[in-house]
Amino acid sequence: MATMKDFRTKNKPTWCPGCGDFTVLAALQKAVAELGLEPEQVALVSGIGCSGKISQYFNSYGFHSLHGRSLPTATGLKLANQDLTVIAAGGDGDGYGIGMGHFVHTVRRNIDITYIVMDNHIYGLTTGQTSPTSERGFRSKTSPQGAAEEPVKAVETAIVNGASFVAQAFSGDVKQMTRIFKEAISHKGFALVNCFSPCVTFNKVNTYEWFKEQLVNVDELENYQPEDADCALRVLAEANGTVTGILYKQKRPVYHEVMSGASDVAAAKLDLRLPKEEQQALLQSFR
Repeated sequence: MATMKDFRTKNKPTWCPGCGDFTVLAALQKAVAELGLEPEQVALVSGIGCSGKISQYFNSYGFHSLHGRSLPTATGLKLANQDLTVIAAGGDGDGYGIGMGHFVHTVRRNIDITYIVMDNHIYGLTTGQTSPTSERGFRSKTSPQGAAEEPVKAVETAIVNGASFVAQAFSGDVKQMTRIFKEAISHKGFALVNCFSPCVTFNKVNTYEWFKEQLVNVDELENYQPEDADCALRVLAEANGTVTGILYKQKRPVYHEVMSGASDVAAAKLDLRLPKEEQQALLQSFR
């Protein structure tokens, strides 16, 4: 049985010391090990940005995709091999900026993958510009007088567009993050986990201390019902989005089961593999 160490690589992370992405990596490695998965059973697709390096530090099948394209790549992987546990990962700029169109459509299709977004409210790899989740008034290299735009409400967008599992975690709480990752990966359908992952180098506003003062944990709210979308949206609005825990979940058919026309969810199996002869013919047609 695989352990957390089996999901580590020999590559040394180049993230800044204290970066929240370290916690995301450790929590993900711990989560898949505790779920009893083996490295060859998992595929991790990452995008572009500091967070995109996670596929280099996580021992499994990996694919470092183009900017904003981790979700369509992960979708293709899952449809081609439904036995794989497919996880996509990226940052707020990658997923909610250039990748926002892919995000919305992956949500509504309910593709059976987990999407982990390391949200630091800034573009870190390019040394500190306003990102889609930066608050209005946020000062950066691209907004020296303060950002004029309202921040993207990605979590709310996921809920209203039909996501079947939506959660938020904080890099200052690895225990809760690990538990959320385990539930997200085990969930049948599209699971979004937005992780507040502070950038210690370029974002001096949304720090670990700032999040600790602002965050509301739904695990501590009496009578919170994650099956109630209106309840989730109300709590998010009251806390200005700074909420952690499993916010919303529901059961609904996943994309490949609907497309295969299967009436029995457990029996749905779509084999997209081509016979060897057809593979060779396809390759020959491009020569």
